[in-house]
Amino acid sequence: MKEFIVVLQRFLPPYRRNLIMSVIYNLLSAFFSGLAMVFMIPILNVLFDSSSEVLHLLPWALTKEALANNLYFYVTLVKNEYGVALVIPFIGALMLVTTLLKVGFAFLASFEIVGIRNGVVRDIRNQIFSKLMALPLSFYSDERKGDVMARATGDVSEVENSIMSSIDMFFKNPLIILVSVGWMAVLSVKLTLFVFVMLPIAGWIIGQTGKSLKLKSGKVQSKMGDLLGIIEESLGGLRIIKAFNAEKKMTTRFSDEAENYRVIQNHLQRRFVMAHPVSEFLGTVVMVLVVWFGASLITSDGSGLTGATFLAFIGMFYQIINPAKAFSSAFFSIQKGLAAMERIDAILLADNKIYEQDGALSLNHIEHHIEYKDVSFAYNEVKVLRNVSLTIGKGKMVALVGQSGSGKTTFVDLLPRFHDIQQGSIAIDGKDIRSVKVHDLRALMGNVNQEAILFNDSFFNNIAFGVENATLEQVENAARVANAHDFISATEDGYYTLVGDRGGKLSGGQRQRVSIARAVLKNPDILILDEATSALDTESERLVQDALEKLMQNRTTLVIAHRLSTVRNADLICVFHEGEIVEQGSHVELLAQDGVYKKLHSLQMH
Repeated sequence: MKEFIVVLQRFLPPYRRNLIMSVIYNLLSAFFSGLAMVFMIPILNVLFDSSSEVLHLLPWALTKEALANNLYFYVTLVKNEYGVALVIPFIGALMLVTTLLKVGFAFLASFEIVGIRNGVVRDIRNQIFSKLMALPLSFYSDERKGDVMARATGDVSEVENSIMSSIDMFFKNPLIILVSVGWMAVLSVKLTLFVFVMLPIAGWIIGQTGKSLKLKSGKVQSKMGDLLGIIEESLGGLRIIKAFNAEKKMTTRFSDEAENYRVIQNHLQRRFVMAHPVSEFLGTVVMVLVVWFGASLITSDGSGLTGATFLAFIGMFYQIINPAKAFSSAFFSIQKGLAAMERIDAILLADNKIYEQDGALSLNHIEHHIEYKDVSFAYNEVKVLRNVSLTIGKGKMVALVGQSGSGKTTFVDLLPRFHDIQQGSIAIDGKDIRSVKVHDLRALMGNVNQEAILFNDSFFNNIAFGVENATLEQVENAARVANAHDFISATEDGYYTLVGDRGGKLSGGQRQRVSIARAVLKNPDILILDEATSALDTESERLVQDALEKLMQNRTTLVIAHRLSTVRNADLICVFHEGEIVEQGSHVELLAQDGVYKKLHSLQMH
């Protein structure tokens, strides 16, 4: 329960006013609920015991004696003046008023809780998505995409269905129990103390039953992540699965995981459904013992407990039983929710290693150069870059070539701080990029990658992505530069046509040209091209290459290329090998060196 309170402390502060009002309404509801039961006592006593009649009215005061005496007086008055038949309607009217107040305040309390519950769930969802957007790329290299999706969807739903649904119970049922116990103590202190001895024992038994629920629930959520991971991988690789006739293999793999999920769910839900029977049985045991003890008090001399008072006491005790049973059921539910919350916190509390320093510098454009100085970087202790140094002048085109895995992509990913360098420094115009605002740094750059990344939205929104208040004219101009205007205009709705999931309605060349148009509209000082034409056919490559040449004019450009023919006009070509720049120079100079570059060039010429 301590962990549950910590979760509430994290997310409830914005809803403090709603919470206070809910507590007040619940207190009033519980008070009038007990008062309705108290009104039963004079009916029973006056109707069946003439010695209980009261003929004198006392001055009104907030004391047990004055309130009881005057209530008995009015019941006696109605009985003597109008007969026994009107006593019950008289007290019944009072009970109806108190019951109306009880349910009215209960509704208002629940009304406030609904706003809290849905608001907290919205806040959790927003926090998760914001954190997912803020976390560095290195976080996702260590996580399964399906498991991340499960935490952001299924686990949040579990928190909503368990922890958030228990908020009402947490702030209502204890109040009902406390106020009812207060009324019970007014009626009989001895009987109330006996109840206080019995209930903790029942609560301890229920707590022991639910101890392992949290662990099992965590396993269920983890397995759901595995299932979502298989679905995500299978949909993404459907072409390969069909090409290799691997449908049966993937189906079997999914079926095995689904079976494991079923087994764990069976264990979890069977333990969960124990909550109601256990609490029902223990409630009955406590009730039997209370009736037995109450009967012994009535028959003993000097206890002061009458039959009518005992019946009212039992009625109030029943008002405790249901909240107590709900409390025990909610305990099981909360354990499931806490397991899901732990998995959510793996995202929310994940360390974002891309820090922005206090008082970070602004940087709006590049004046002189970019300088890499003795830069080293490793993924999980595997060195990818080793003491790399390079100066890139403003407006220059620098090509990075070399075998796959030689460190080219990592080299350019360090510039926008997708990862942070571990040794050395990178500076723009003498300003270390770690001292610059992250937003300003990335605003300087435009990316065109080997795989054009488009969103399931219109051409307009894909091209204007990241550019505020772009006009249709600006988007069209960018598309013309990227050789994309003609095929976009030929679609049914032009620039407002949806491109499909990941641009699935377009060819590879069309997707790439839309991606280039996006970079054109951003108009970055620094352009990063990562194998932008390697996956295209000859005709598409010609169109894309033409668009890229327009885009690169008067910009500082870093180009990663495997096809050396596309970068022979670069101002500087850097040859990477095993995390180091082993050669650099122009195309002609590198051929003359008769080194790694010439070997790569010769292999591509054959």
